[in-house]
Amino acid sequence: MHYMLKEIRHNPLLWLLIFVPVLFAGEMLRPEAHSLLFVLSVLAIVPLAALLSHATEAVAARTGDTAGGLLNATLGNLTELVIALTALSAGQYMLVKASIAGAIVTNTLFMLGASFLLGGLKYHVQEFNQANARFQSVLLLLATIALLIPSVISDVDSTQGAGFLQQLSVGLALLLIAAYGLGMLFSLKTHREIFASAEAEEAEEAPWPIAVALTVLAGVTVLVAMVSHVFVASVEQAAVTFGMTPAFVGFIVVALVGGAAEMASAFSGARKNRLDLSVSIALGSAAQIALFVAPVLVLLSYVLGPTPMGLEFWPGAVVMMFIATLTATVVTNGGKSAWFVGVLLLAVYLVFAMTLYLLPPRA
Repeated sequence: MHYMLKEIRHNPLLWLLIFVPVLFAGEMLRPEAHSLLFVLSVLAIVPLAALLSHATEAVAARTGDTAGGLLNATLGNLTELVIALTALSAGQYMLVKASIAGAIVTNTLFMLGASFLLGGLKYHVQEFNQANARFQSVLLLLATIALLIPSVISDVDSTQGAGFLQQLSVGLALLLIAAYGLGMLFSLKTHREIFASAEAEEAEEAPWPIAVALTVLAGVTVLVAMVSHVFVASVEQAAVTFGMTPAFVGFIVVALVGGAAEMASAFSGARKNRLDLSVSIALGSAAQIALFVAPVLVLLSYVLGPTPMGLEFWPGAVVMMFIATLTATVVTNGGKSAWFVGVLLLAVYLVFAMTLYLLPPRA
């Protein structure tokens, strides 16, 4: 508790934690005020993300940036998983798939691009582990191919029934989960020396004790999940009020809010010249969503959803995921970054955002 209070006193951003109890009180007293609850949930997630960022940095200082990035990606993706599970149980498969595709694109373009930009504004050139970035990009490419196949078949070969697509989706889901598990074994166990962090400056502040950091990680993750539940319950009505389309909400808004915790850690790492942590969080999170979260949701739809959900996405989503993967692969191929590389990634992301805002895909 001493470390928490000290951090809150010295970080004005954490003063926004007051919105967490305000949000829960508002949910009980004004459950019909969807627009208000939407705004309050966003304000509540921001300080929780900052707190999660500080705790993750303390853990990463002892585990290394690769393992620390994986830990942050895993905890951060719990938010996306909670949002998707809530929509899944309600049968809102369009929102589920839009949030999955949006999280992949947001992490590979927005999170990585903003990290390069923020780090590049402070340091002339930054270096990161090229092998780790290439490895995460290859995992993403595998997942994109697996998502492309059922989408193409459902559009081109209309003679195939829904049963075939469901069987194919289940098979691909199991394959992707197995590939992700073997990938973690490769990077964290059998060939971990390949993924050692590039040389970086030491953190200026002494990290929290590991017990405190893990306790904060667990507690804040639970709070983020609770806030996310309120967010997803209010986001649809709020979207109508603010003039946003369902595709834009799932692809952009849900992805940005759901990934706030990871983004805070990635941006902080880039500003401290620990770009390996930022790259591991951004690409590792995208790979985890594509290879683990999306397949798990397909399997859980047989239990939680009104009908089974397949892995087929609308063509525009598949194209955006594929372009995002190729773009991230190209810009990380050299193992170095500067601020303009971040600008390029953010520009591609804004192209997608404007397209979805003005011309949403058909349900």
